[in-house]
Amino acid sequence: MYLTWLDSNSWLIEIGNQRILLDPWLVGSLIFGNADWFFKGSRPQERPIPENIDLILLSQGLEDHAHPPTLKQLDHKIKVVASPNAAKVVQGLGYTSVTSLAHGESFTLNNRVEIKAFPGSQIGPTLVENGYLFKELETGLTLYYEPHGYHSPQLKQFAPIDVIITPIMDMGLPLLGPILKGTNSALEVAKWLQPQVMLSTAAGGDVIFEGLLTKFLKTGGSFEEFRSLLEKNNLSTQLIEPLPGDRFELRLEKRALTI
Repeated sequence: MYLTWLDSNSWLIEIGNQRILLDPWLVGSLIFGNADWFFKGSRPQERPIPENIDLILLSQGLEDHAHPPTLKQLDHKIKVVASPNAAKVVQGLGYTSVTSLAHGESFTLNNRVEIKAFPGSQIGPTLVENGYLFKELETGLTLYYEPHGYHSPQLKQFAPIDVIITPIMDMGLPLLGPILKGTNSALEVAKWLQPQVMLSTAAGGDVIFEGLLTKFLKTGGSFEEFRSLLEKNNLSTQLIEPLPGDRFELRLEKRALTI
């Protein structure tokens, strides 16, 4: 299994000899609703579009997960699996092979990787987006991704899970509550799933954020703090702090499934 963090929520996941582009924001700015005065994300330099992509996987329909400028540049014939909200975005852009995955539903990619959708981040009062569990069918190795730290208890029945990608640090707004549920949520899911490896997503990296909203954002937690919490809770999980653009190999042990 090879992983490349492309900054923010974006990953290239190579599993089962398949290349899956996850929540890609690679070109242009990140702006919600054309209000760059309110919030704008930018990169010192654009990320190159990865080649030979087998699947685009989208967890949410918001711009930081289904980023229209990036999606417009990608080949519209690439298969897309997405939350129902994100599926509407890519369908509107003219993608020709789109599978909308509701909670509890699964998609199998070329008989090599199974992707199962779980309840993920709550966006507004009624909309709950997707987290995903990947399973390499040949080896049984598993990876779980949820980009805001909202973890469904339904995952417990699939423990242990080998790799978790989720926020480690907290981010929120006064009165409105958390945007990223980091430290405590990540520790809870680590206790549930007993992963071999955990990687942080969403926070850090090279992205520059500006605008009115950034003046009110509150952040907390650190890798050192979370690594200490893993040790205090007798968890042998390896914590990896990825660097944007670096491709690295995960060497994982096969483990028996316990339910």
